[in-house]
Amino acid sequence: MTEKPESQFGYVVIASRRARQLQGGARALLEHPRSHKSTRIAMEELDKGLLQYEVPELPDGSGKDGKRKRSEK
Repeated sequence: MTEKPESQFGYVVIASRRARQLQGGARALLEHPRSHKSTRIAMEELDKGLLQYEVPELPDGSGKDGKRKRSEK
């Protein structure tokens, strides 16, 4: 995927993982980032659609809202 995540939580998770990559020595995907901070660069890359990521499938027995349904005993 190259579009922004649907939720703020997803946005933060993806941007933080990319920031860790940048801190570990990965090169920025932007030629002229507006900031030198890895978190800002990651956010800018995500906003511009430069990052590719996969959204994991929800596990069986969970609702769309992320809450698990109670199993019947």
